Amino acid sequence: MAEQKKIAFLVDTEGIEQVELTDPWQHVEKAGAVPRLLAPKLGQVQGFDHLTPADKFDVDVPFAHADPADYDGIVIPGGVANADFLRMDRDAVAFVKAHVAAGKPVASICHGPWLLVEADVVRGKMLTSFPSLATDIRNAGGDWADVEVRTCDHHGWTLVTSRNPDDLPAFNREALKAFGL
Repeated sequence: MAEQKKIAFLVDTEGIEQVELTDPWQHVEKAGAVPRLLAPKLGQVQGFDHLTPADKFDVDVPFAHADPADYDGIVIPGGVANADFLRMDRDAVAFVKAHVAAGKPVASICHGPWLLVEADVVRGKMLTSFPSLATDIRNAGGDWADVEVRTCDHHGWTLVTSRNPDDLPAFNREALKAFGL
């Protein structure tokens, strides 16, 4: 029997747009894969419904102890604070770089692509995001467009991006395809 695929969900300790974590998580589970929550440290992370605190979630593995080889894909939820803190976390950036270097798929929504910009993996790629990231993505060499979802297959590496929670149905559909689920 084949081993279940594991998908890493990368978040900071707070500021996570909750629905951008929970909705893809449920789709990954329903597709038969194992979602794992990675964050700067063990404990709990705080989800938000826009600016209102929502639920807390238990961290499975801190970034510093996570091996990219153990995961078949990455999901990077949005949330302005989440993405801003993530891009400043050296271990999160290193995890993304190693995952991309291994040619494994990444799905990122809303402000999540800020981490991809910081990891210097958007050059020559087609992306979308929350509109306020357009200039950052273009300055990092990415091709940004205001569309529901973009899937970029680039030299054996697949990147799926979407703009906001309204795009979750398309984001989930394309992310599961990229993960082979």
